[in-house]
Amino acid sequence: MKLKFVAFFISLQAWISVFAQQTDLVKYVNTLQGTNSKHELTRGNTYPTTALPFAMHTWTPQTGRNGDGWKYQYFKDKIRGFQQAHQCSSWSRDYAVFSLMPMTDRLVVNENEREAKFSHSNEIAKPNYYKVQFDNQISTEISPSERGAHLRFSYPAGQKSFLVLDGYTGLSGVKIYPKENKITGFVNNGEGFKEGFKNFFVIRFDQPIKAYGTWENRNNTIKENETEAEGLGTGAYIQFKDGVVVQTKVASSYISMEQAELNLSRELGADKSLEVTKAKAAGVWNKSLSKVMVEGGSEADKATFYSCFFRASIFSRKFYELDAKGQPYYFSPYDGKVHPGYMFTDTGFWDTFRAQFPLNTLMHPEMHGRYMQALLDAYKQCGWLPSWSFPSEAGSMIGNHAISLLADAWAKGIRTFDPKEVLAAYLHEATNKGPWGPANGRDGWKEYFELGYVPYPKFREATAKTLEYAYDDYCAWTLAKMTGNDFYAGIFERQMYNYKNVYDPSTKFMRGKNAEGQWTPKFDPFEWGGPYTEGNAWHYQWSVFQDINGLINLMEGQQNFTAKLDSVFSEPNTVNVGTYGGMIHEMTEMVMANMGQYAHGNQPIQHMVYLYNYGGQPWKSQFHARNVMSKLYDATENGYPGDEDQGQTSSWYVLSALGFYSVTPGTDQYVMGSPVFKKTTINLENGKKFIIEAPANSAKNVYIKSATLNGKPYTANFIRHSDIVNGGVLKLEMSDQPELSRGLAEADKPFSLSSAK
Repeated sequence: MKLKFVAFFISLQAWISVFAQQTDLVKYVNTLQGTNSKHELTRGNTYPTTALPFAMHTWTPQTGRNGDGWKYQYFKDKIRGFQQAHQCSSWSRDYAVFSLMPMTDRLVVNENEREAKFSHSNEIAKPNYYKVQFDNQISTEISPSERGAHLRFSYPAGQKSFLVLDGYTGLSGVKIYPKENKITGFVNNGEGFKEGFKNFFVIRFDQPIKAYGTWENRNNTIKENETEAEGLGTGAYIQFKDGVVVQTKVASSYISMEQAELNLSRELGADKSLEVTKAKAAGVWNKSLSKVMVEGGSEADKATFYSCFFRASIFSRKFYELDAKGQPYYFSPYDGKVHPGYMFTDTGFWDTFRAQFPLNTLMHPEMHGRYMQALLDAYKQCGWLPSWSFPSEAGSMIGNHAISLLADAWAKGIRTFDPKEVLAAYLHEATNKGPWGPANGRDGWKEYFELGYVPYPKFREATAKTLEYAYDDYCAWTLAKMTGNDFYAGIFERQMYNYKNVYDPSTKFMRGKNAEGQWTPKFDPFEWGGPYTEGNAWHYQWSVFQDINGLINLMEGQQNFTAKLDSVFSEPNTVNVGTYGGMIHEMTEMVMANMGQYAHGNQPIQHMVYLYNYGGQPWKSQFHARNVMSKLYDATENGYPGDEDQGQTSSWYVLSALGFYSVTPGTDQYVMGSPVFKKTTINLENGKKFIIEAPANSAKNVYIKSATLNGKPYTANFIRHSDIVNGGVLKLEMSDQPELSRGLAEADKPFSLSSAK
């Protein structure tokens, strides 16, 4: 009996060990992934984000100057502060920022002079915990909550201990409470905000304040013993007793100071030490990351996968808070009023409609449903559907892709909104131009309606706009068809084929065309810009997400289509800078990737490797998907082939590593590629599991020889969303040789509006 008990105990311990190993997924995430970026060449354009999933605020060390979009660059060796941040990209300015910086010996407020040197060997960068020890022996630790953070500053024994609060670039105010060991204040920095926007913050310390004062960062003037100040770049400083360890709790609110205090109390009040906050945050992240459990890959593969899954789980951010009764409400960045309900911000749909939001329909359907209603609320508050919310509407890039999110949600069973309201909002979007950027409303809408295309050079990036408008019109059409609304279906049915009007059969490329119907002269498919957005004709050839068969027909058959897909990789990586006038980072990244004209570092071509499934050569999609993943991604500071872009480039990897991709959001299909792992388990919110088994999978065995779905032969080159969320097992027999006869029937090909001729 004793031996049986010992055996049982050993078995139990082994099970616990395995379970702990499986669920400790935070260890795989490197938040420094993609941080070795600069203006000329980005390897992700990220910063080491310490945050909870989709949290309202994030925290990061700051190597760049206040207002510099390059917030943290891996090759730099000095830090000047630890910021509350919200920035989507280095190309867009941050907002609602303030920073804290510890220092010793003497008080220095000037951001260029207070920098402290550090080494990456003394840096830990995880989602739930960031730590750095400066060469001067001060260490800073950060663990996050949704609307705040727990920081700990450890000063060298016997040395003076200062902390500087920097008000960043705009209007700010501070108030110091020396007897309560507390600072409160607000910041108002960023662009495009309604009157009344403020980020209210409260900071509490567990050590007494010995000395204090205020300062401003324009002239770096200091006022000792002042407890209050307000103005441009206003900040505060405090001094603790020498050599102290200070635990610091911070929380913010866009609604009020009272709400900031409530956020602090609710999220961090019970945490007696940073270790508690760190463990809680690890638990939140492990639960989120364990929505996908991978087995049978290398440790490096797991690090890349979970680091990308982490990045895919940051944007869009929650912009709502919970009142005293736990009910959601928010300060609207659109009308400057407080409303009940949910709001989300900080994303650009031109990037993220492709993969990041389709991934959310799988992993976070409840949140996604709330997001869809928030899109309509945003429309009601500012008169336009969002296209680039940061946090209010900027109208950046091109297209009207909110409709893609909404149609995709409906197609996948997420129906938390009124489709008739959506279609009315989209019709307004498609027949008007808003006051902000080109994607606020529709740039060239009248010409697009009358001519069937956006003319160039009357409108910048006109061919790209035509292609993306046609896709968006498809999304409106399919939402109307799914909901039995013939009125709106009739409006958009013709326009969803407008891509045909910019295809030139003589050059076999999508081209710029003027209002008189003449093609732009001196055509060069290697030329960037002009009628294209951050790309060239090789990239935009494939932007017919809704009708790949129609594109195949334009190109006169599958053989021509697949030969041109092959040519993307076999053409030289030549760049003609065109209207850009010089090399931009996207060009440099394509050249560096050395994969011909395939420019995975930017969004327009990211779906292209999956298009062989439509052209009768699915094995090539399997090969190229795996090749792109292995060649262009890893978990290091150089981990991306270009801008990460609010979760899109990471979501491409996550979906592709599962073995499929969202070529046409607005359908219930994902197009097949080749999974990275021998076994992947998707743990769905509905409690079911979808398992992808590929036991013979390896770096060489990238081809699907045969497949079964729930035990039945499966030849399709796509998997339906409903098959996944209903739970089941997709079993793949993998091989190092392509299976040339599988998946060639018309019924095996993914969705397309047109039939193949």
